[in-house]
Amino acid sequence: MPIHAHWVRMGRLAMLKLGVEREKDHSFFVFPELGDGHPQTCMMDGIQIATGATYGKVLMAKTYYGKLACVFYHPAKGAVRYSLLPEFIHALGGFEFFAYRKRGVEPSQIPHPVCAEIIQWTMEQPDEALFKVELKPDFNFSPVKGSFNKTLCSICREYVYDRYIRFKDGMPVCIPCQQSE
Repeated sequence: MPIHAHWVRMGRLAMLKLGVEREKDHSFFVFPELGDGHPQTCMMDGIQIATGATYGKVLMAKTYYGKLACVFYHPAKGAVRYSLLPEFIHALGGFEFFAYRKRGVEPSQIPHPVCAEIIQWTMEQPDEALFKVELKPDFNFSPVKGSFNKTLCSICREYVYDRYIRFKDGMPVCIPCQQSE
């Protein structure tokens, strides 16, 4: 996927800046500033590939700001924000790849030479031509503490993790059963 090239690079540079390795457990958090229906949601794919901070490990959460930027945070190392420079975004938009995308052509259907061209160009650009980098010394985040505690829903009889239990007529229920009449 051509657009992943700069997102993978962003993730790797953020890890280098913070002095952390690819996340194996649950200590490195990423906050993409994208929103829903965003045309470059592949940003999150590339960053997950690079950092190991994934949605599945609950280490990534969108901020819904609609920007091509991301905050990377490690409790022991601090936070840094990377954003794409407007000049880079403008230049990137001039490639034939985006003409295909604007016509609704899926990335896998775009001719390989068109994809190769944008990948090659992106990889040749120096880091400072792509990214604005900002240390965020006041950034603070407290992740929700994980728990294995669960309760059986009194209506559907499925287990629900306790923080999501609701009560209906004094009985423990899951959110869908609470909302149903």
